[in-house]
Amino acid sequence: MKANCWTGRNSVEVLDVPDPSILSSRDVIVKITSTAICGSDLHLVDGYVPTMEKGDILGHEFMGEVVEVGPGVNPKLRVGDRVVVPFPIACGVCAPCRAELYSCCENTNPNAGISEKLFGHPTAGIYGYSHLTGGFAGGQAEYARVVLADANVLKIDSDLTDEQVLFLSDILPTGYMGAEMCDIQGGDVVAVWGAGPVGQFAMDSARVLGAEKVVAIDKEPYRLAMAASQGYETINFEDTDVRSALLELTGGRGPDKCIDAVGLEATHGASHVQLYDRAKQAVRSETDRPHALRQAIMSCRSGGVVSVIGVYGGLIDKFPAGAWMNRSLTLRTGQCHVHKYMQPLLGLIEQGKIDPTRIITHRLPLTEAPKGYDLFKNKKDHCEKVVLKP
Repeated sequence: MKANCWTGRNSVEVLDVPDPSILSSRDVIVKITSTAICGSDLHLVDGYVPTMEKGDILGHEFMGEVVEVGPGVNPKLRVGDRVVVPFPIACGVCAPCRAELYSCCENTNPNAGISEKLFGHPTAGIYGYSHLTGGFAGGQAEYARVVLADANVLKIDSDLTDEQVLFLSDILPTGYMGAEMCDIQGGDVVAVWGAGPVGQFAMDSARVLGAEKVVAIDKEPYRLAMAASQGYETINFEDTDVRSALLELTGGRGPDKCIDAVGLEATHGASHVQLYDRAKQAVRSETDRPHALRQAIMSCRSGGVVSVIGVYGGLIDKFPAGAWMNRSLTLRTGQCHVHKYMQPLLGLIEQGKIDPTRIITHRLPLTEAPKGYDLFKNKKDHCEKVVLKP
């Protein structure tokens, strides 16, 4: 089969690789009908997430048709079923899974010892996301092996299109979780750093959950225009001081809730601040650039919530612990517990309350995946989201 593979830093290639096969009784093989390029994939390509190996199949946002079923799979899951696959792999029975903390599953990462050394405790396995999270082959391919399948797929029985449900695999639940962690109350002002796909869905989710005003913060005019088209306020951090603008929008108090949907490759509008963290990162004094996180903490009103759904991978410098502690801020974060949100969000899509297709700007065949990465990474042709078709 053909699959999009990591071939080195800043390099991906579509290669011929062996077809996946059933390795465990609860595996299924899925013929991929739609897959997507995620902002998190760029962290792998840019070299910020360790333990990638040449030839690793990328991709953790995928769906398709079940074509082979292991003998131990629940009989409710059958050949021919149409399924969406969540990016974290959950066992469904460990303590974190029983608490609906699926991305913290204790049983699905065969390389748990590696992630434990970096994070203190292991994370769940993740498709196509380095050997740190298990080395599982991803879904930017013609076929994929789905493990513990009866606990790790959402069957789609309606006639919704792939593009309406594909993002239930990751970015829609991630954006929703970011808003849910804010405990949004009526009248709240919610500021979202990052108007990429996850940020857009965080904004939509904040509105669904009752926010009075949503503010999008980014530097790309086309992303800000996409947010403005939905009725959200916008701030371009390259020509505006973000904290000052947020204070003005909120009568001097700051946003009630702040969402960091950027993560470790954030940029800053002030060149000297941007240069500082780029230099620290270059000499490995820090692994992540926390501009958005710092700004969210300093901008949030006292007693507010800062929700972090942008991916961080290691260590950061100049964390504003004093502001966090002295102003009674609540900091919440986590890789998304996708399984918890898939069914409720499917209901919102069916009701027309959220339209996931609005963020799709590019559709390409799988064979053009490298072009898709170039468009998305370098923000060419107003690229917001790339969907690949095998």
